Amino acid sequence: MTHRSIAPVLVTILLSSSLAHGVDTVTSPSIPTLERPLATERSDERQAGDWGLRAEEWVRYRELMEGPLGTYSPNLDPLSALGIEARTEEDRRRYAELQVQAEARRVEKLLAYQRAYDDAWQRLHPGAQRVNLLDATPGNALNSSGRTAVFVKDGCAACGQLVQRLHTSGAEFDLYMVGTHQDDARIRDWAQRTQIDPARVRNGSITLNHDSGRWLSLGLPGGLPAVVRQVNGQWQRQP
Repeated sequence: MTHRSIAPVLVTILLSSSLAHGVDTVTSPSIPTLERPLATERSDERQAGDWGLRAEEWVRYRELMEGPLGTYSPNLDPLSALGIEARTEEDRRRYAELQVQAEARRVEKLLAYQRAYDDAWQRLHPGAQRVNLLDATPGNALNSSGRTAVFVKDGCAACGQLVQRLHTSGAEFDLYMVGTHQDDARIRDWAQRTQIDPARVRNGSITLNHDSGRWLSLGLPGGLPAVVRQVNGQWQRQP
């Protein structure tokens, strides 16, 4: 028997053995494809680049969102998630800076489009009440019902004093805290230290909110704290 005749004989034997054992079909071993992993890898690299992150940081973000952090805060953005779970103070500062830069770019684009929208509205519907796109943006809306909006930040003694005065006066207001990184505990702890009555939060006379770029989007002068109200469709800082 020559070497060339061995392979057909082996194939015949294997097929006969398979049929004898009741095997309906014989399939060739599956060959792994690289198309899906490569496409996924490219997608991850692209998404990481959109946030100014390295590929390994994007992997860590995905792992974090599969754990308790993702359960408690399922819509957390990558920079907030990585910042909250930062392993070093240097990393925490880096993620905070990246988030400020990303938010500033987003707000600038939104403001530019708002200006273009206002111009178009004035040309097409002069005299009609126009819509403020900043207020209509999902997740970035300020209450337009005439309530006072108060912007504060942690570690600001004047912010706490201002809120305490408003609280004592019985005023209703929506509080927006800057720099929370979407961490609910930071707002709750601050409200507790500032002695905000939980009953007023429960009944809605005072609301506690993440700023999420709203303060930057208003483009108002001055620092925090800030009390603002909507006057004739425009948000204005109050004395």
